[in-house]
Amino acid sequence: VQLQASGGGLVQAGDSLRLSCVASGRTLSNYGMGWFRQTPGKEREFVAAISWGGRSAIYADSVKDRFTISRDNTKNTVYLQMNSLKPEDTGVYFCAASNQLWPGGQTKYDYWGRGTLVTVSS
Repeated sequence: VQLQASGGGLVQAGDSLRLSCVASGRTLSNYGMGWFRQTPGKEREFVAAISWGGRSAIYADSVKDRFTISRDNTKNTVYLQMNSLKPEDTGVYFCAASNQLWPGGQTKYDYWGRGTLVTVSS
């Protein structure tokens, strides 16, 4: 499966953005999905994950109550709605697919897409 993230940009603190991740090659409902982010000099950080059908989701403490992960399997797309953005949310955001239908909080995923840059100014 190939993944392509989009929707990043430059925003101010307190603004919102919605990232999208479109899958091609295979049906997205075969996979649990996750979002990660990375900033220069830091390791890639788990942000959120969602089960294959969308019924279960889990978030990093740093984004809980501000970010929402969702999916539309009919569109082969996963979303990350980001509200109340903070400068520390700045980074390259990646979507990933796991052969585990519910990946939970694990960080090992099987397929990775190219990232999309989110920059939050103060």
